[in-house]
Amino acid sequence: MNKIRAMGERSTAWPFLEAKRIVKRFEKKPPQKGFVVFQTGYGPSGLPHIGTFGEVMRTTMVKQAFEVLSDIPSKLICFSDDMDGFRKVPTNVPNQKMLSEDLDLPLTKVRDPFGVYNSFGKYNNSKLCEFLDQFGFDYKFISATDYYCSGKFDEALKRVADCYDEIMGIMLPSLRSERQGTYSPFLPISPKTGKVLQVPILDLNVKKNTIAYKEPDGEKIEVPITGGGVKLQWKPDWAMRWFALEVDYEMFGKDLIPSAELASKICRNLGRPAPELLNYELFLDEGGQKISKSKGNGLSIEQWLTYADPKSLSLFMYQKPKTAKRLFFDVIPKMMDEYQQHLKKSRTQDSESLLSNPIWHIHGKAPEELEMPISFSMLLNLVSASGAENKETLWGFIQKYSESVNPRDNNNLDLAVGYALKYYDDFIKPKKMFKTPTNQEFQALLDLKHRLTSLDKNSDSETIQSLVFSVGKDNNFDPLRTWFLAIYEILFGTPDGPRLGSFISLYGVNETIQLIDISLDRSKNANFES
Repeated sequence: MNKIRAMGERSTAWPFLEAKRIVKRFEKKPPQKGFVVFQTGYGPSGLPHIGTFGEVMRTTMVKQAFEVLSDIPSKLICFSDDMDGFRKVPTNVPNQKMLSEDLDLPLTKVRDPFGVYNSFGKYNNSKLCEFLDQFGFDYKFISATDYYCSGKFDEALKRVADCYDEIMGIMLPSLRSERQGTYSPFLPISPKTGKVLQVPILDLNVKKNTIAYKEPDGEKIEVPITGGGVKLQWKPDWAMRWFALEVDYEMFGKDLIPSAELASKICRNLGRPAPELLNYELFLDEGGQKISKSKGNGLSIEQWLTYADPKSLSLFMYQKPKTAKRLFFDVIPKMMDEYQQHLKKSRTQDSESLLSNPIWHIHGKAPEELEMPISFSMLLNLVSASGAENKETLWGFIQKYSESVNPRDNNNLDLAVGYALKYYDDFIKPKKMFKTPTNQEFQALLDLKHRLTSLDKNSDSETIQSLVFSVGKDNNFDPLRTWFLAIYEILFGTPDGPRLGSFISLYGVNETIQLIDISLDRSKNANFES
């Protein structure tokens, strides 16, 4: 164990760098509570998206690294801010009119538009936990509604009341002048309507632990700050949560940096140090816009898992948390293949090098799973060229290439075959545009066909790759990449494609010759029609 710890201390992988900060936090004195708390926060005002999953995945990676570096036990809390007021109807859920009638209610009082649970907050919480459980995360789920209403936050809320003036002094300078006159950390829950009200506080009674305010109809009401009578504004709420749960580590999106700075000040004012914090760059949709629960842009966890395995999603989350990344369907094939590349690399790495491999951070160890003998990108091209519509057809090509590979013994490849068929149908097939070859390209494809016809049937992929290169050179393509681009656009109808030597070995020489014939006939017909 000491040897592994020394390796972890030398590691420059970002989860270990983060874990070292937590180790340093307790180098003089271990936590009085006996363990380190990692927290992720989630607002269930809309369907959980991949960004939420990513926060849990990344935090788990830091937690794993910490467990290598320290003997202090650790726990992961997934906190749902489900008592927050429902301020905006998401555009990607049904029953919009019904939801609009529930605006300003706590999320656990908003009706479920899907009709499955007793509230929208409960539905979203359940979806999140379903995905987290599917990935095998070890976490404790905490509902804000439960902690507010059961009294578990009562002592922390009393502490907020004690520090009311100091908290106002932290918050007011961050607000616009018109907001300063009405702001209070406490949001009363109306006994009349059940709504989370954003109204000025007329009086705070620290001895009675109550606040007084006016209802929208003008009636003055006094409610307790304990037992679910109020909800804190979210920045003081964030700080109160750190204080009450003794949180030691949390990460958040870059857009929340100013909020985290304010919450840190409030937490210290309440009487505990703020957690170690990491701000990460945001995920962007296809158009470069920040993904949002209310807009429903970007990808959902369900959508990713329709077209790729969970490990590829974990790899996406591992990579460069400080770099903004597009989170759209076109990143899936790359992640599927890169996971396999890292897996293959892990087989030959020593223990220290393995700690810098994403595979270790995804699994917490070197997994025993089989590597896929064929890349996901190659499978997509095989589907495209063959027109395969089912797994049996695609497996027929695979087993011609390698008789020893079968779906029973290589479940990962069998799953990938299914993913490739779905991905091709939904994202590649609708966009295919076959190029009509120029005279130079037409003659070069004829040349390629003739050379393939006379090729030794035992030729390996490297020999075939050299042949394709030679055809391009002999037909005066300069630069040579324009020859490969022509092949992809004419044969596959896409601007990129596989390493052709490997593809032809897999697909078959005769089948490739037929594919060339089909493409050239298509171009003849196109020229005839024009």
